[in-house]
Amino acid sequence: MKIAVIPARGGSKRIPRKNIELFCGKPIIAWSIEAALASGLFDHVVVSTDDAEIGAVAKKYGAEVPFIRPANLSDDFVGTSAVIKHAVEWFINNHSRPEYVCEIYATAPFVRDSDLINSFRIFNEQVVDIVFSVTKYAFPIQRAVRITEQGRVEMCQPKHMAERSQDLEELYHDAGQFYWFTTDAILKRLSVFSVHSVPYVLPRYRVQDIDTLEDWVQAELMYKALNDNV
Repeated sequence: MKIAVIPARGGSKRIPRKNIELFCGKPIIAWSIEAALASGLFDHVVVSTDDAEIGAVAKKYGAEVPFIRPANLSDDFVGTSAVIKHAVEWFINNHSRPEYVCEIYATAPFVRDSDLINSFRIFNEQVVDIVFSVTKYAFPIQRAVRITEQGRVEMCQPKHMAERSQDLEELYHDAGQFYWFTTDAILKRLSVFSVHSVPYVLPRYRVQDIDTLEDWVQAELMYKALNDNV
């Protein structure tokens, strides 16, 4: 059995009600639900939430909300690994043990069903515990600078000052869209950033973290531009 779990708590601070705020015409969580359903991969597409309104929106777009997330897993300090583990344990205790679990972020409007399908294929071919989406940094992070307390600038890694950008190693970051796990990987709390994982690389133009209103505006502009050119 394969399940998708979309964590979506109600207490977002920086963007109130973020998980059901309209993004390009529909609640942002709907994009994740619809991509999961369109992939045809999952026996269950589940939203883990502590919020009745989010639960109602999730059901409207085809997701299941078989439980209400406990309050102790719904504050600002609980990571998603504990939330996904709770969902898996609920299925083990109340349904059956899933073989594969895909965590999909509720604020990932760029996630595509084709990426879910292709990454699951890699998951099987590589025989690993975790596959997750990454993308390249837009600029070499080895040449990052910081602003000092005096308002001046200094390099974080001065040893790279004289190196050309094209000679520096290309580095990647978590794209914040989806994460495939074996159930054992979740129960054992294996780290995503480890030898247990294989990356699934996304193009930068389909990746945007959405934590602030500025992020939200940029993401909508990116989405509209991308779809205008399809």
